[in-house]
Amino acid sequence: MASDNSKVVLPVSFKSIKENCRLKDAAKRRRFRRARSAPLVREHTEEVNGDASAISPEPSLKSIHPSLRKVAALLIIYLSAGVVCFYLIRHQIAGEKTNAIIDALYFCVITMTAAGYGDLAPRSDLAKLFAVAYVFLGLALVGLILSEATDYLVEKQEALLVRAFSYEELGPSDIMRKTQTKKTQHKCALVFVFLLVILLSGTLFLRFVEKVRFFEAFYCVCATITTLGYGSPSFSSLGGRIFGVLWILTGTMFVAQFFLCLAELSTEKRQKHLIERVLTRRMTNFDIEAADLDDDGVVDAAEFALYKLKEMGKITEEDLSLVMVEFKELDVDQSGTVSAADITLAQSSPRLTK
Repeated sequence: MASDNSKVVLPVSFKSIKENCRLKDAAKRRRFRRARSAPLVREHTEEVNGDASAISPEPSLKSIHPSLRKVAALLIIYLSAGVVCFYLIRHQIAGEKTNAIIDALYFCVITMTAAGYGDLAPRSDLAKLFAVAYVFLGLALVGLILSEATDYLVEKQEALLVRAFSYEELGPSDIMRKTQTKKTQHKCALVFVFLLVILLSGTLFLRFVEKVRFFEAFYCVCATITTLGYGSPSFSSLGGRIFGVLWILTGTMFVAQFFLCLAELSTEKRQKHLIERVLTRRMTNFDIEAADLDDDGVVDAAEFALYKLKEMGKITEEDLSLVMVEFKELDVDQSGTVSAADITLAQSSPRLTK
């Protein structure tokens, strides 16, 4: 086995990792520097210091999550454009009519979600052309935009549940840590509860407002949120269509999110099983050789961690290569480490500031 004096000089990519591991005690003694982009830590610190009450409340519009604002803006633009188009060609749409604007909005919703009741249907070539274009764009927007709104609502409910079932006082950072522990399980459970509420509310509305038989109401609800569109009973009254606009959007959104959560849960379980198998498997001589990246006959903490992470599928050789490309660009003096002087030189280099 090679001695320390005859140790092979490490490549730049792993020498820096080794050096960081040897200096971990010094790193622990550094002052904690809080990034300006960490609002949760800042909020928690202010609460501990008793200054949270001095924070002036933000305006209601700015307090809304940016992704939710984007979802609302795109959905409003999309539905408004559809309402204008279908209102102008309302005479070319056959079916039972109530209010022209509400009917146009209702037709937009059942088209974009592919509910396809058949209670309103295009009868002219122009109306059919509009409907075809609208449904293709709508299907893309339903998956791309509305899922963000679902994620936001589920995350808000997760935080509320963690706070409600915790006996001790929790700050924002504590809530985030607890929700991240079983994030996928919480998400699946909450989406399932929301889905049950949607099924029940839609069934009761059709039963007592639209006067549909209970079984037919339940069948219509299931056919709607799964976008079967068999021509089942639908929302025919003015109030029913106003309710249907909101209910159909919400129902299709949560049923899609529920199946996505199931897929995420299955993937997460497989990943956890792989991690457990990697961590419990005994190391062999072959593993030592594969983990010994600098070929010095020994495996240090950095090499061991990289090898295990690659076995778990957390990182790949391509990931390491991309990271080391940036490291080599920052390591201007080719010393195997990156210092403040290297960062200054790298930022002033024309090759990096293009």
